[in-house]
Amino acid sequence: MAILVTGGAGYIGTHTCIELLKKGYDIVVLDKLSNRKRESVNRLMEIACRNFKFEHVDLVEIQELERIFTENKIEAVVHFAGLKAVGESVEKPLDYYRNNVMGTIVLCEAMQRFGVKNMVISSSAAVYGTTQQLPISEDAPLGPNNPYGRTKLMIEEILRDLYVSDNEWSIALMRYFNPVGAHESGRIGEDLNGIPNNLTPYILQVAIGRLKEVNIFGNDYPTKDGTGVRDYIHITDLAKGHLKALDKVLAGSGIEAYNLGTGKGYSVMEMIAAFEKVIGQKIPYKVVDRRPGDVAVSYADPAKARRVLGWEAQKGLDEMCADAWNWQKNNFYGN
Repeated sequence: MAILVTGGAGYIGTHTCIELLKKGYDIVVLDKLSNRKRESVNRLMEIACRNFKFEHVDLVEIQELERIFTENKIEAVVHFAGLKAVGESVEKPLDYYRNNVMGTIVLCEAMQRFGVKNMVISSSAAVYGTTQQLPISEDAPLGPNNPYGRTKLMIEEILRDLYVSDNEWSIALMRYFNPVGAHESGRIGEDLNGIPNNLTPYILQVAIGRLKEVNIFGNDYPTKDGTGVRDYIHITDLAKGHLKALDKVLAGSGIEAYNLGTGKGYSVMEMIAAFEKVIGQKIPYKVVDRRPGDVAVSYADPAKARRVLGWEAQKGLDEMCADAWNWQKNNFYGN
């Protein structure tokens, strides 16, 4: 039996695949490589010292998806495939609804036809939107501020309805906060095409000289220094959280949401300072207008994941920054 990992060539997908392979799982990786290179898959095999099936397939290609389920004995699906940039989702909402929502529906239909009803799925803290509840627990009000977050909430609601219709489904909704860092080998990390949408890769590309300065989207938020505050989590901790969720999913049925975060918030300025300390150089920046859809403060209450899954983040901010820089300095142009 194998685990199908959609979007498995991506940032979170590759790191989760490493953990799956380390634990002895057989995997089938599906990715259309829209924002990654095949080299990511090659490096993943190199690190894990194991080969696996790779399918260069778009999730909405129904016939290809059915072929994958026919050719492989799939036990569960870990679903990462989708678009994820908040700012881009405001500019191109239809792309996000088509890719994220329709892609998940097509996948679930295929799973249903082949009797595969175990799923760990990438959701997001973006489903919470602007909430007065801090830290944010899984029972906080849901109200996304942008199309990206709304696609994630729609997917969660679709899956809840799916479970109501058939209680054999077992689904974990992973609401994670802000992944940072890279594999300790420095061989895989957050490899992006074009200008980054997220803070950490932007800082790294400024530090290495690919970009001139970091854009800080607003310094007039009601926070300690006026810049947005987020919960940053090491990518390896995040990946291990998915394995804990998979254990839970394979052991029973039901549908549950889990926050994956550290429970600590850091501002944009604090993140820049942390990277300056690790890298040993100043990071130039400029303040620009707020970005549509952004919230002032967001950090997790990870107590449920600790209690139910037995998972807890282990790595701190210094290690996140050091591993991220180790990846970037050894991969100037990415993979």
